[in-house]
Amino acid sequence: MARTILTLSLIFLSLFYVPTKIESTKMAATTPATNFIKASCRATTYPIVCVQSLSVYASSIQRNPRQLVQTALNVSLERAQSTKTFVARLTKLKGLKPRERAAIKDCFEEMSDNVDRLSKSIKELKSIGRPGGKEFIWHMSNVETWVSAALTDDSTCVDGFSGRTLNGRIKSSIKARMTNLAQVTSNALALCNHFAEKY
Repeated sequence: MARTILTLSLIFLSLFYVPTKIESTKMAATTPATNFIKASCRATTYPIVCVQSLSVYASSIQRNPRQLVQTALNVSLERAQSTKTFVARLTKLKGLKPRERAAIKDCFEEMSDNVDRLSKSIKELKSIGRPGGKEFIWHMSNVETWVSAALTDDSTCVDGFSGRTLNGRIKSSIKARMTNLAQVTSNALALCNHFAEKY
């Protein structure tokens, strides 16, 4: 009975997951801005995810490298906040095994750190002056460090569910969300690195 309630609760919670902006699975119309996004996404580990997640923002990105990085970080932050909300709801489920509850609690803490680090990186990027100077390098180093730490938070959360005793729907649903979050965060980090190297 408790497992049935838990399963139904997970299905119910999944219904509440709606991305802040619905992303088209079709490629956006070819414009100079979308061509810029596609070319920039070649530097990432997950170029298809990169193009899909950023093309909907083509009109605001245009062909501006800084705006591209800013948008990639914003997308990552939105996913992190959504994942944090999802994990917070899981902590309230009845019928969890003690190890599941502990792993979910740890994951929630990782997601809180993740949101904080991505927020700091966005704020830091906004304070960057002209590319090329010492301040630019220092600020970009901070951005890259925080985004890299956020990516570590993603994998730490998933690692908390290792072992066969934690197999099941909770592990699967968290792993799916964390995989998506890790991909957009990895892409944001690659775009940050490329921006820092190029400018």
